[in-house]
Amino acid sequence: MTKKDLADKLAIKGDFSKTDAESYVNFLFDEITGCLVANEEVSIAGFGKFVAAPRAAREGINPKTKEKIQIAATTVAKFKPAKQLKEAVAK
Repeated sequence: MTKKDLADKLAIKGDFSKTDAESYVNFLFDEITGCLVANEEVSIAGFGKFVAAPRAAREGINPKTKEKIQIAATTVAKFKPAKQLKEAVAK
């Protein structure tokens, strides 16, 4: 499912115009992104939790040249599914 597909389903179920539904979906994703950039946790009951987590610098290997390279430290987005989502997917 793409972001457009999600907006289309919201438009149908919520009786919104497609433009409004797309704006709502974009707003939601922008807010989640903004919270992660600000290093805030986003917890959606029954769905899961988004967090920004630091990843330490590490040594890697260039697969083409087999040369060792240094990979810089960074921050990554992580998602931990809620118990209800895990159970729904497992069925």
